[in-house]
Amino acid sequence: MIRLSAAPFEPGELLSAFCRDRTEVGAVASFTGLARAEEGATAVLELEAYPGFTEAEIGKIAKRARERFGLADLLVLHRVGRIAPGEAIVFVATAARHRREAFEACDFLMDYLKSRAPFWKKEHGPAGERWIDPRPQDHADVARWD
Repeated sequence: MIRLSAAPFEPGELLSAFCRDRTEVGAVASFTGLARAEEGATAVLELEAYPGFTEAEIGKIAKRARERFGLADLLVLHRVGRIAPGEAIVFVATAARHRREAFEACDFLMDYLKSRAPFWKKEHGPAGERWIDPRPQDHADVARWD
């Protein structure tokens, strides 16, 4: 499942629900990303997305992850709108028969979300606003999967 949400979410609740009633899955891996204050430089992180389009593009990479890693299931929940430092911005969970596939699929999905997913990110802070682009390391991380 792929979801965008303007509302805050509780990662522990999502993980518990994702794990519930899985009798044929041997591993669940998850990742929760938090918005950072950047040592006081960021008061609010703002994410924009095109509803429908962004989910469809994430859905394409999710399909690749399912096939590549033999996943039984996955969940991607990504915040949009204004997010305060310390709030969860993204949650990814992957379910597979074995741990390696679950870990690698989670890593694969996060590398894509960080560098190629169609989100536009802006920091708001005491010095004003600035758009955020993926770092060179983000591009290097996702390139290792090609």
